[in-house]
Amino acid sequence: MSAPTTRAELTDVWSGYLESLQEADEYGAIEVATGLLEDGVPAERVLLDLVAPAQAEVGERWARNEWSVAQEHAATHISEQVVAAVAAYAAPRPTRGRIVVACMDGEWHALPPRLVAEVLRLRGWQVTFLGASVPAAHLVSYLHRHDAHAVALACALPMRLPHAHRMIEACRRSDVPVVVGGRGFGVDGRWARRLGVAWAPDAPSAADLVADEPALRRVPPARLSHLADDEYASLVKRRGELIDEAVADLRERVPSARDYTSAQWDSTIGDLGYILDFLAAALYVDDSTLFTEFVDWLVAVLTSRGVPAGAVGATLDQYARALRDFPRATRFLARGRASVAAAGSAATG
Repeated sequence: MSAPTTRAELTDVWSGYLESLQEADEYGAIEVATGLLEDGVPAERVLLDLVAPAQAEVGERWARNEWSVAQEHAATHISEQVVAAVAAYAAPRPTRGRIVVACMDGEWHALPPRLVAEVLRLRGWQVTFLGASVPAAHLVSYLHRHDAHAVALACALPMRLPHAHRMIEACRRSDVPVVVGGRGFGVDGRWARRLGVAWAPDAPSAADLVADEPALRRVPPARLSHLADDEYASLVKRRGELIDEAVADLRERVPSARDYTSAQWDSTIGDLGYILDFLAAALYVDDSTLFTEFVDWLVAVLTSRGVPAGAVGATLDQYARALRDFPRATRFLARGRASVAAAGSAATG
């Protein structure tokens, strides 16, 4: 019998690997991965059809409130150790130029770009992985010191898109082509196209793209003329004021909020800020679906933790009143409110 090479063939092994993550069994997880390598499964398949889908399931279990933050962090650490073990086992020698892989400034989800880095390395590239949250100035300084064929930038959260655009432009000023990836650019890369940058949906596609330099450089210009209305910049400027107003509204509307613990207020204020950050990013790329998709996700996460969808809807109403002179923001908030109402109706039904 031949060694399993597809995700379907890895199903039984995947279940055992996920159990190792659940039990925080680092050695067991590494043994599963290295056992596959010893059986002849290509390292790229182990990374993409074992580690990646298992890590996606870890995130889903956290979102459904089945796993705590601590469990999610432990599983992610183990996945990182497994990736390191697979890389050490394969130990490819570089035969091609340098690719610099990094997360956007403020982006801490480093495992997906690490997987991309290792796939590029397996395909012969000399890879420099800079890790999570790399400031644009530091990345550009590195590019000035080290000749790079391309830069691969990862973004998991769409709220980072304005920062991502500035980072992309900084790389281009250094005359280094850029490819981006991650869910932050949309599942179909729609927001990468809006920013005028090459996008790859997965690690193999990124490897194919960086190998085709003409395609890497042949991208349409950014389409951001809507920023002339200044809504994005004004919203960012008023962020702190808007959060303060939302907190005051919450205290008035929900008397029990006055008894929140410090941890509860930290979480609440964090969510209030995230709503504004995703709204700002939606304004930046002029796409309300960016905001409504986040609202749907936030409602799902909060309801799994016992917070009713109406709490999100009330906050959107408060922001809509405060931003009534912002036509695009008001329209996006209304669509988010409609999404919350639909979620509430579905839950009631």
